[in-house]
Amino acid sequence: MTLTVRQVAGHIGADIHGVDLAQPLDPAEVQQIREALHRHKVVFFRGQELDHAAQIAFARQFGELTYAHPHDDTPPEDHPEIFTIDPARFEQRYGKGFRDEYRKRQYSYFDGWHTDVTAAVNPPAGSILRAERVPEAGGDTTWTNLVAAYQGLSAPVRAFVDTLRAEHRYGGSARISGDSDYAKRINDNLLVSIHPVVRVHPETGERALFVNPGFTSHLVDVSPAESKRILDLLYAEITRPEYTVRFRWEAGHVAFWDNRATAHLAPRDLEHLDVERRLHRVTLIGDLPVGPDGRSSELVEGRPFTADHRVAATV
Repeated sequence: MTLTVRQVAGHIGADIHGVDLAQPLDPAEVQQIREALHRHKVVFFRGQELDHAAQIAFARQFGELTYAHPHDDTPPEDHPEIFTIDPARFEQRYGKGFRDEYRKRQYSYFDGWHTDVTAAVNPPAGSILRAERVPEAGGDTTWTNLVAAYQGLSAPVRAFVDTLRAEHRYGGSARISGDSDYAKRINDNLLVSIHPVVRVHPETGERALFVNPGFTSHLVDVSPAESKRILDLLYAEITRPEYTVRFRWEAGHVAFWDNRATAHLAPRDLEHLDVERRLHRVTLIGDLPVGPDGRSSELVEGRPFTADHRVAATV
């Protein structure tokens, strides 16, 4: 088969055909996929037949993998790199009240735009998500291009935000309220970092906005009112429709995104439907973000996100 790349939206996203992800790739194929990822920020593979081991093997051709998730203590047996996204699984883990609590802590701006685990001092370099079971309707995921969002700002605003830094915190702007098992687990294992608001991509040199409503709590060294207004401006920019691509999942579809240059929106149209949705994610270990001034991110609480898992379970 011949690997082909087809752009699917104006600023972001491409379909890659002619490759079987269950088989080892030759170096030329790995390089083609890497180049497509850098150019299009998220790439899609359709109709793949992967299990956990094959998904992990595919991902390892692009870098080392993290543990499943900083707050997950039950990945699939023998596959600690797999983070399974399934509401029924979390309900079994944390009880029937989990769904209500999850809704309460949903990110307040556009219901969930985020870049994966930016509360870590070394957020993931990339994520690879595989669909096992999806509903016939609903459940789409949307990505946005953070490089395009930065470039869409006027030159004076770009120069201004180049100088800013922001706190990123797991759980958003404050500790998660309540005494549930889920709240205890998050609050007893805080993850907090300070990142540049503009990140220089370590491989392409592009500048990207590196704030997101899911994890960014506030800008540092400015007043709370200034922080809110500046972040609102940046959130409005990163969620402009022209910078986005929306993906319709089917079983066997795979999405691979550059977490250093994208944010994504999880589906919010399934809560009223009695449907099953089960996907599996693996995550590439990332490096320390660096701003235009050459200054790196700083760890406030927690530890880097790596293959090691030392979260102290409290439940």
